Amino acid sequence: MTKGERTKKKLLEIAYELFITKGYDETSVDDILSIAQIAKGTYYYYFKSKEQMLEEVIDMMIEHQAKAAAQIASAPLPIPQKIIGVISSFRLTQGEEQIGELLERPEDLLMHKKMMEKLINKVTPLLCGLIEEGITSGIFNCNNIPVRVKILLMLSSTLFDDAGQTEEEVTVFIDIAEKILGAEKGTMGFIKALIQPPPSN
Repeated sequence: MTKGERTKKKLLEIAYELFITKGYDETSVDDILSIAQIAKGTYYYYFKSKEQMLEEVIDMMIEHQAKAAAQIASAPLPIPQKIIGVISSFRLTQGEEQIGELLERPEDLLMHKKMMEKLINKVTPLLCGLIEEGITSGIFNCNNIPVRVKILLMLSSTLFDDAGQTEEEVTVFIDIAEKILGAEKGTMGFIKALIQPPPSN
């Protein structure tokens, strides 16, 4: 890694921490420069605007998520659990949620579209590979795998990002996931324990 690459990486890491702790709108370029101890001209050499920096911070988040997902995909786990683990890897942490919320603003819809395309491009090959592995192992029985992955991701994004699911919704999701993948009933039943917290005593 060159000195310039290290400087840019440091700036992105500082921005990431400030966007989480202080908020994107409340973080100024001067705040970032103060911590990084660099001149404003150096900042603008790497980033044309704070908006570009936000986009690259989100890129960095997706790359971290992709690495975690790849580790799960290669872990010694049952294939159905790997699939859900890979999907779960792309969830935002509690601190990152406010960065994700920025993309829901009308003025940031184009950025949201670009980020979703990048995320799908990262996760689809992993999931397709796992499903193909599951077909070879006799766990799944399906075709048109990329299309099925896309549908599974659309369903999962709502379910895994929202903590307010009913038991019926989770049960129906499991049923649909098993049908999408051509799996025997009960194959994806473990999802219920992942989504719904255990009852309190």
